[in-house]
Amino acid sequence: MQAAELYEQQVKPSEVARRLRVSVKSAYQWHQLWRDGGVQALTSRGPSGSRCRLSPHSLEKLAAYLEQGPAAHGWVEDQVWTAARVVTLIGRKFHVSYSVSGANRLMHRIGFSPAGPRPAGRRTR
Repeated sequence: MQAAELYEQQVKPSEVARRLRVSVKSAYQWHQLWRDGGVQALTSRGPSGSRCRLSPHSLEKLAAYLEQGPAAHGWVEDQVWTAARVVTLIGRKFHVSYSVSGANRLMHRIGFSPAGPRPAGRRTR
């Protein structure tokens, strides 16, 4: 919105970039949007990225599965949820594929923290 105000004052996009500490490319993109659609064209469209592939009900079920612990789902060697294990669990239970990084973000979103591989001989407190 600050950029729109500056464009209304005839400030050039390169100067808008400098004042708002953004890239010149972004300032020119905003300027084009502003010229074509006014201030409304610059309003936020919300967070970018793909939407969650699991429904809210499925997220609740996933949290319940994670609460049961890894052993309840076949990982008996330790009680650690890794993102890779969560990928497998999601595939088994919901028939949806996730990347390891996507599962990591999903775990954080529902209040869990994945454990990564640990060097031999090192323990977590």
